[in-house]
Amino acid sequence: MSSEPRASQAGELTWEIANLYPRQGAWSESDYLSLDAGRLVEFDGGFLEILRMPTELHQAITLFLWLQLQAFIKTNSHAQGVCLVAPLPVRLWEGKFREPDVMYMSAENREQRTAKYWKGADLVMEIVSENDPDRDWVEKRHDYAKAGISEYWIVDPRDRSITVFGLAESVSIYHELSRNIDGQQAPSRLLNGFVVDVSTVFDRPELTQ
Repeated sequence: MSSEPRASQAGELTWEIANLYPRQGAWSESDYLSLDAGRLVEFDGGFLEILRMPTELHQAITLFLWLQLQAFIKTNSHAQGVCLVAPLPVRLWEGKFREPDVMYMSAENREQRTAKYWKGADLVMEIVSENDPDRDWVEKRHDYAKAGISEYWIVDPRDRSITVFGLAESVSIYHELSRNIDGQQAPSRLLNGFVVDVSTVFDRPELTQ
């Protein structure tokens, strides 16, 4: 009898595709960076984490925040740098990559940008997923602080709030700079003068068309 494994059949998972890639726990950084999965994928110590596809509201908020930040850095000399949105891997430390929704790197730190990924960031923003809020509120808050990212914004559609965190002095721990709700403005400490109106962030008129 043949020792060749049988081909996957109609209705089954196409397991032959999985055999083209390393097993969980055995992925290297180069394996991860060469992956073209068509999905947001994060990397943690040899393991891949496949993220849920974003919702329409999530995308609308992400692009609105990017436009606001992009306009600010173009017109303020003290904020010169690059602002992008996912997908773009951010290397937090060896063996750890995240995909922030919005990320900013100052011109001063331009050497930390590469064609395939960034080595950290100066400011990141995450829009909270209803399915897994602890990922943004707990796990990523810890990771971004440990990586030394100066400022972290958590944008939470569940209660229409924006919470801004900054690094405590000499410690890789965030403390809350401000929690901002409807009718208020969320200010950045890192980018002096950058504020966004909370209500405007969540009331996206393009979604009513």
